[in-house]
Amino acid sequence: MSSCFGYIRVSTQKQGEGVSLDAQKEAIQVFASQRGLTITKWFEEKQTAAKGGRPIFNQMLRQLRRGAASGVIIHKIDRSARNLRDWAMFSELPDAGVNVYVATESLDFTSRGGRLTADIQAVIAADYIRNLREETIKGIQGRLKQGLYPFKAPVGYLDQGRGKPKVPDPKTAPIIREMFRRYSTGQETYMSLIDWAERRGLRNQKGGPLSLHGIETILGNPFYAGLIRIKRTGQSYPGIHDPIITISLYEEVEAVRTGRRGQIKTRHQHLFRRLFSCGHCDGCMIPELQKGRVYYRCKSKACPTKTIREDAINAALRAELERLELTARSSATVQAASDTEASDLQLQEARTAIELQIEDEVARQERLTDLLIDGTLERTDYSNRKAQSEQRLLDLKQRLAKLPSTAQLQQMRHELAELQKNLCLTYERATADEKREFIQDVWPNRKVFEKRVVVKPFPWLQEAVSGNPISFGDPVRGHGRTFGSILELSRKALKRETSSKAPGDQDGRG
Repeated sequence: MSSCFGYIRVSTQKQGEGVSLDAQKEAIQVFASQRGLTITKWFEEKQTAAKGGRPIFNQMLRQLRRGAASGVIIHKIDRSARNLRDWAMFSELPDAGVNVYVATESLDFTSRGGRLTADIQAVIAADYIRNLREETIKGIQGRLKQGLYPFKAPVGYLDQGRGKPKVPDPKTAPIIREMFRRYSTGQETYMSLIDWAERRGLRNQKGGPLSLHGIETILGNPFYAGLIRIKRTGQSYPGIHDPIITISLYEEVEAVRTGRRGQIKTRHQHLFRRLFSCGHCDGCMIPELQKGRVYYRCKSKACPTKTIREDAINAALRAELERLELTARSSATVQAASDTEASDLQLQEARTAIELQIEDEVARQERLTDLLIDGTLERTDYSNRKAQSEQRLLDLKQRLAKLPSTAQLQQMRHELAELQKNLCLTYERATADEKREFIQDVWPNRKVFEKRVVVKPFPWLQEAVSGNPISFGDPVRGHGRTFGSILELSRKALKRETSSKAPGDQDGRG
């Protein structure tokens, strides 16, 4: 009896777990029994035949050429190869004295007609793969244009099935959001975020701990901000899934990642690090620990600003917060000034302004397409500019979607007026990290002139103190410096204080 190899193959590991391999093996065994052939060795592969380079297939060919068996039995032509390169090597086996058998068809590889028939079937199989690839790409492009991500959901999202957008994972999405926020401060590195994510139980898609590459992939993926970007082609598509972060936060992270905004590494996490600059030379005030006290020093030798103690800065901020606080009477006046008609007018103006910006961005994209068609722009330059434009357009759409209703705007103003009566208390209740965020949300400009601290608050705080109605602009704009973040800090601090008290003892006394 002639000795033969048996070759069976499926395209994926998942198929290999089913009956396909067993069915192929059984058909080959029946064929061998009928022809009086002996299967001396089985070669089993779980890999597509559309691409060359299959290791087990190539190993079998080498052994056949060395005379390890007199023939080989396959289930069908397309089980051996679906690309013409591999088929060319396989179809040359009869010339090397190796018998080739197909279990499901009566093909005579010793005759010219039989080999021609096999070649035609191989060409049809290769053409089938080409057509399948084109249709698959067409289907993927269609999904992407619909705003759907047709691949496995990234960490922080959950799959909902075909044709449905990914949804944020309620367990991991808040961790992802906090990771972006922490990295955007410039105080974190990939290594520190690995430890931080490990402590919070964030895992990769395979259930293992996040690696450096995993952290980098997450922070560099605009999918979390609502934008689908295909890395291989560089194309971007606006997604219909719910974003975990805002475009503005993603851009802040990108600025740190790409070095446009320096990442800060410091051994001591001093409270006011990199928050204050010298009013004379505009250099950053550098913290130093000396004899148990923290001093902030201007490094310019000729500058009149030398050092200022941390507790002096803290006292100056408290004094400024006391100035910004509203009395109960002033708060009532501010709330009364927020009438419905004025709110409607301001909301409409804000909506119109954003809609006009969206129209400008769409027109810019059309001009980019025209330049590409005319040959003025290279494809790579077009893809880069289109991606940036899609990012800006998505940011505008997110801002438009987040515009509050008239009732919501009035409620926000009332909450702001109430909050502004207790600014000092909010600041004192906050943790060190929350205080830093609080300071940045209240004062965009922070200077030190010799021993004097000069800070300028955002207009939405200053206008209320001066007796004017609170304007619409700052409290609801799209990026991080909003009174809403201060309000959230106040709620967190109050929640901590309440939870720390004994049940039934609202005064917190034992």
